[in-house]
Amino acid sequence: MATERPSTPPPHSAAIHPALPPGSPLTPEQVKRIEINRLKAKALRGQREADARSSKPSDSSNVATAQKRAHAAISTSNVPATLRDGRSKEPAKHGTLRPLDDIQPARNFTKYVEYDFSKMTDTKGGFLTAEDDPHNKALYAPNAGDKPAHMTLKEWERHQLLRSLRDRKEGPFEPGLSVLKKEENKLCRECGSLEIDWKWEDVFGCAICNTCKDKLPEKYSLLTKTEAREDYLLTDPELKDEELLPHLERPNPHKATFHNMMLFLRYQVEEYAFGKKWGSAEALDEEFARREKDKKRRKEDKFKSKLQELKKKTRVDAYRRSRKGGVGSGAFGDDMGNGGKHNHTWGRAVENDEGIGVKTCVECGMEVEELEF
Repeated sequence: MATERPSTPPPHSAAIHPALPPGSPLTPEQVKRIEINRLKAKALRGQREADARSSKPSDSSNVATAQKRAHAAISTSNVPATLRDGRSKEPAKHGTLRPLDDIQPARNFTKYVEYDFSKMTDTKGGFLTAEDDPHNKALYAPNAGDKPAHMTLKEWERHQLLRSLRDRKEGPFEPGLSVLKKEENKLCRECGSLEIDWKWEDVFGCAICNTCKDKLPEKYSLLTKTEAREDYLLTDPELKDEELLPHLERPNPHKATFHNMMLFLRYQVEEYAFGKKWGSAEALDEEFARREKDKKRRKEDKFKSKLQELKKKTRVDAYRRSRKGGVGSGAFGDDMGNGGKHNHTWGRAVENDEGIGVKTCVECGMEVEELEF
């Protein structure tokens, strides 16, 4: 005998419509309203699909031809009736949008201020400009203080550039080379080239090209005033004498307000130091060693003098403490008042090898250092 399989009971009407009381069927009016809403939704969906199909070919053609979309496709006049504006607090009417001017900021951005930079004025941060005070010389370039009144700033800069080129003898101010007067042309003293550094020839009187300067730094390198004074033992009057040792002045690289550097040519300094002042390089080395030895001796003498002063001060303090009394006061052989002790008779103080005065007892020969108060 075949058994019947259990079947799932049909869903209860209350599960579909929980608002209806359980067990009560739908009324004809409710069924009619549901059917009307279903037909409206179906018609609205069909209208949207038709609009999408009508706009799809034009969009694809625009993309394929790389053209802009028509204004009607993005215009706000063809807004669907069901479009809602989330930025609006009031419900939007059918077919209309809320103006953007009526949009209110969010609660966290109520203090936010939006600036229109096209309507703002640049005040230069409160600082004065050349337009505010054209007669103020401090507003111009630092070198504009010496600018003549009839020159503009651009003309003054050009004048300064030409002056610097003239000082360096570069550009249009470089001396020309004549083929007809070959004997007047100056040649490099090392390689005989015509391309010499005219600035060095003018200052140092040395005709040398840039290639030889870089190739022979042991002869044509520049020395500062401090190096020439310490390494070659030259004095300031000798270094300041331009006829004796010409020098080239350059701005100080450490600070602009410092004095300009004095640069000397190495081979000229060595020729004067080895040939005229000290005689040879060995004599310069001996003089340098002698000065270093004297410097060391003076340093040791200064240390010894300070050490002697410290010893004297220590002995005087110990003697004063012993005179005041206390345990262990007095020295061996002194008369302590208990009789039978030897009283020293000191002679004249004589300085020993260390320069300290020493007194000797005439009777027993005991020596003590002289104390100075």
